[in-house]
Amino acid sequence: MPNLPFETLRSAFAAQPLFEDKTWRLSPEAWPILQAQARELEAIGAASLEFHQALEALYLRSVAGKNLLRNKPLTAPWVAEYLDRGKPKALIDHARDPRNRGLLPTVLRPDLLLTADGFVMTELDSIPGGIGLTAFLNRLYRDGEAILGADDAMIRNFHASLAALRPDIRNPLIALVVSDEAATYRPEMRWIAQQLQIAGQRVFCMRPADLFPLGGALFFDVDGNPEKIDIIYRFFELFDLASIRTAPYILEAWASGDVAIAPPMRAFQEEKLAFALFHHRLLQEYWEEAMDARSLKLLKALIPPSWVMDPAPLPPGAVLDGPRAGGRALGDWRDLALASQKERDLIIKISGFHETAWGARSVVLGSDCSREEWQQGVERALELAPANLHVLQAYMKPRRVRHTVYGAEPPHEAREVDGRLRLCPYYFVVDGRARLSGGLATFCPPDKKIIHGMQDAALLPVRIRPA
Repeated sequence: MPNLPFETLRSAFAAQPLFEDKTWRLSPEAWPILQAQARELEAIGAASLEFHQALEALYLRSVAGKNLLRNKPLTAPWVAEYLDRGKPKALIDHARDPRNRGLLPTVLRPDLLLTADGFVMTELDSIPGGIGLTAFLNRLYRDGEAILGADDAMIRNFHASLAALRPDIRNPLIALVVSDEAATYRPEMRWIAQQLQIAGQRVFCMRPADLFPLGGALFFDVDGNPEKIDIIYRFFELFDLASIRTAPYILEAWASGDVAIAPPMRAFQEEKLAFALFHHRLLQEYWEEAMDARSLKLLKALIPPSWVMDPAPLPPGAVLDGPRAGGRALGDWRDLALASQKERDLIIKISGFHETAWGARSVVLGSDCSREEWQQGVERALELAPANLHVLQAYMKPRRVRHTVYGAEPPHEAREVDGRLRLCPYYFVVDGRARLSGGLATFCPPDKKIIHGMQDAALLPVRIRPA
């Protein structure tokens, strides 16, 4: 097992910056997982893809007012209303366009927390950062290790998942379009494009402003010559679409069949409240029919209890399907303000289609804030509900684990420390399968309740430990 020196790591990242204005702690070793955990990750990928397939069917049946079950009446028009709330009509129409039917995200990345009871899936991202970083780390740490996604699987499968969108073209031109809002991730996307160019693939990283229309198709400039784009990988959130000047050209080229877009611009596939729909008591029979029993069982164990914070009024005497506050069932979401600190092991976060919907910027953790801050979080969620629904999710505390990291200050000695872990496996959809291609471990100090990339966290590739 390699034990990478601090200077080797620092030199590698200095020579190839992968994030703009972002640093993290370094470790001599990749994050180890057991063979059984690797097999579980394979199953999680299959279940995540199946979940997306079932979610699409649920949404489209809800839109059409169709029955959800085979042998029992059940319609749910409110599902589409939830998923479409706050979206512009043009984007809703695009999501429902029959030409988009069956198109799912090509990249899936769940956020898995390691708890005392195993993994917990808090989110399922389809436009994740870290693809280039993870591929780079896999190369850096792979000597002598069973790295998850060895032999450049991250790069190969990323390209394969995109190229499959245009099987009619032998070597399609793929544009990795990174918005200014997501500029932090542009260096890693540029690195991926460079690696694929070395391998003979036509892949380029660019800004939305670099695109221009010509004869109904999309082009960009290469050394003074216009090159036609066949596939766009969009690294921008749909809420940012209105600020992208070239967005109308992208949609026109898609409508004419000249360009494929991944992930599809279907907002319902990017809403966090999909997890709340998975747990919704009125939809349990639907999920049982729509999913394989093994995948369903796995996701029920992984996804924490989640609820949509819909402030619609209830009839007298009715209670909400939600947690308890002050030992009582909720008659109004504002009753959450009465919850004790123990009962506030809950997270509030905006569902999607909002500038705060990524990077944990909208997250309020009830057990880690004052009663006043918690009450403000509840009120804000309900005030924004007409346009942006929030999700309430049970907080599953990550357990303490140990790993070796280098000190932040000279002489940068390596020592084993306590921390908490988020594991993000990356799956690329190729030939109808979610291919596990690598994993990024975020190892945070133990006092951090919300785990995400931060200056005092270590970002590591994942290796499979021999039995």
